[in-house]
Amino acid sequence: MAKAKLAITLDEATLSRVDKLVRQSMFASRSQAIQEAVEEKLARLEGSRLARESAKLDPAFEKAVAEEGLQEDISEWPAY
Repeated sequence: MAKAKLAITLDEATLSRVDKLVRQSMFASRSQAIQEAVEEKLARLEGSRLARESAKLDPAFEKAVAEEGLQEDISEWPAY
């Protein structure tokens, strides 16, 4: 995957924490540490969106729809 360079500004305390992780060999570089942090945050935000959308569903309605589908098709299911 292609990568792009960018400049960011971090406060001294955050940069010090990143540098400490690099010194401890948790990350190969500042870039790797920051990239992984951004990816993790994006994944969390995307996951929370799924949770918000799921919360809008009516569990009773979803269950009824699922059971309705099962009852209609059960006669067509192969015997195991």
